Amino acid sequence: MTEFHYATDADGVATITWDAPGRSMNVMSMTGFDELSAHIETALADEAVKGVVITSAKKDFAGGMDLNVLARLKDEAGDAPAQGLFDGIMKMHRILRRIERAGMDERNKGGKPVAAALPGTALGIGLEIPLACHRIFAADNASARIGLPEIKVGLFPGAGGTTRLARKLGAMGASPFLLEGKLSDPRQAKSAGLIDEVVDDPLAAARAWVLQAGDADIVKPWDQKGFRFPGGAPYHPSGFMTFTGASAMVNGRTQGVYPAAKALLSAVYEGALVDFDTALRIEARRFANILMNPSSTAMIRTLFINKEALEKGANRPEAPDQRVKKLGVLGAGMMGAGIAHVSARAGIEVVLIDADHAAAERGKAHAEAELDKAVSRKKTTAQEKDAVLARITATDDYAALEGSDLVIEAVFEDPRVKAEVTASAEAVVGADCIMATNTSTLPITELAGNSARPEQYIGIHFFSPVEKMMLLEIIRGEQTGDRAVAKALDFARQIGKTPIVVNDARFFYANRCIIPYINEGVRMLREGVTPALIENAARLAGMPLGPLQLTDEISIELGVHIARATRAAMSADYRDDDADEVLFWMADEGRMGRKAGAGFYVYDDKGKRAGLWGGLSARYPEAAEQPELREVQHRLLLAQVLEAVRALEDGVLMDVREGDVAAILGWGFAPWSGGPFSWIDMTGADRVVALCDDLARRHGGRFAAPDRLRDMARTGARFYPEDAARSDAA
Repeated sequence: MTEFHYATDADGVATITWDAPGRSMNVMSMTGFDELSAHIETALADEAVKGVVITSAKKDFAGGMDLNVLARLKDEAGDAPAQGLFDGIMKMHRILRRIERAGMDERNKGGKPVAAALPGTALGIGLEIPLACHRIFAADNASARIGLPEIKVGLFPGAGGTTRLARKLGAMGASPFLLEGKLSDPRQAKSAGLIDEVVDDPLAAARAWVLQAGDADIVKPWDQKGFRFPGGAPYHPSGFMTFTGASAMVNGRTQGVYPAAKALLSAVYEGALVDFDTALRIEARRFANILMNPSSTAMIRTLFINKEALEKGANRPEAPDQRVKKLGVLGAGMMGAGIAHVSARAGIEVVLIDADHAAAERGKAHAEAELDKAVSRKKTTAQEKDAVLARITATDDYAALEGSDLVIEAVFEDPRVKAEVTASAEAVVGADCIMATNTSTLPITELAGNSARPEQYIGIHFFSPVEKMMLLEIIRGEQTGDRAVAKALDFARQIGKTPIVVNDARFFYANRCIIPYINEGVRMLREGVTPALIENAARLAGMPLGPLQLTDEISIELGVHIARATRAAMSADYRDDDADEVLFWMADEGRMGRKAGAGFYVYDDKGKRAGLWGGLSARYPEAAEQPELREVQHRLLLAQVLEAVRALEDGVLMDVREGDVAAILGWGFAPWSGGPFSWIDMTGADRVVALCDDLARRHGGRFAAPDRLRDMARTGARFYPEDAARSDAA
């Protein structure tokens, strides 16, 4: 099926329109590249054509690259997959370079102007193609996003985006877009220099421009004689400082565990020392190397392929459309107010209820404050703000819930309070309404006992802050029916969250895995391991926060509350007394965490961390002999990994894809690894079992390898097949 369409008009403008069939957004395939190349050749060969405009028939320009293209390049290369990738990437470079040169001779004469007209979002290859054009026009569309987000899924722009943007903006100017994957709206993109014009009608503006553009308008700076790298090349004094600083910044932020960031910086550095075409070859070699790296493969699989599959309802049970029309939120505290806000922004009518009307109004005020921030940052308009607030009704009257098809209870973690508000809501809503609880610890099956319709009762666990955290943990109780699960999944899609579905058990999945990480760090502190070693080992392993800092952020007070409740429930089976000793002592000292201004860390009067608290070593003296860095890292990582495997064995987790996605989105498990199950595949089950046996011998049975892991080690099995990194787009 045709992906690019070609037409010429009476003025001599050839328009190449991208319209990938069967997709809501364009993604690039090798067939598409071939069609684009053929249309460019047709335009350049036709004397009647004065210029070319590349645009889209959809509301957006493009969302990225079809990853199956890259997978096929590897497969078709047989025993030389790296060579196959390199050759395929260089083919893309030649096509885009042909657009850029547009028939110019060696004197930079005789070319035809090529403009890009972007109606909306342009990401990845969707920006790399425009960067090869001579001028970029974008619609004045505040919701559009323009950028190169590849670094976020373990890649970097490999179709010329890295080389072109570095030469266009300089290493320093390009770094937020290349190394951070920063996305901008059209006006921000123009201000930064990513695009050239923001207009009401980009297609008309592009057509007008190509008709009047001359030779000087279409020669890129790097093709002109005497081109100098913006900000200085590596051998220039200012350039030397830039690249030295960039190297330090990359290693500081990635701790050396994200190969794509290092490869990107190397491509920019090495490319800045040579001519443009050689720089493209360097970029292609670095990109092929990254595509061969298991870390990048795992990140792509988890952060794009699996994440997208879950968001599209990969594990949704069969049920009619369950999209929410009217939502009731019980409890207007931080979580309830956040749920109301994100739901109203998604176009859902919301009733926000609290026992006190003033508290309900404060919950709505939270939404207003968040919207005010968005207006000030030009991420929304005043009219959109008013429309969102109009969808939220703040009240203390349960009668307002009438007509709700989903009610989420988000009150204090007390079963009696939850039972009371559930009964009050069910007395008003219709028989088909789904009841949900936003709890992080309380068993769903027990809470469902308070419902008149337990088959319509489900857990929907939001993570804090609701507006920022993308994961939504959906918990199926023993009696929860398929329609309730479908309702929760459809709701997640409406509000733009990534859902996982787990079965009911203590702490569900996410908290079940993160608590052992925290406790292992605290336990090592008690053993005399230097606090700085614990924290830095975690960050060097790829964790965003060390276990002590994470405890401060969550709050030691909450940790103590969870520990006491868990101890009471598990009785003789409880195994975390060592960690509890430290937490209870910290609580007795009044060091409750960051919000209290005192925890494992010291904080200044603005709440900024000012270093680890010296009182830790006074209470728990540092041992004369410290463990090796790798041992500390293995203890911290395996504390999480083994609990993830146990959750799979116990039937709490039903899909390893959900386990990996939730681990990264929910608590930040070493994203470079692709998640705990990908980490096992990457490390090898036999190696992981050997590590477990060694740690269990020296540190206790909590490191004992689960039976499933031992079976995998014996048979050489994996959680993912070798070709599991394929997908439709990236």
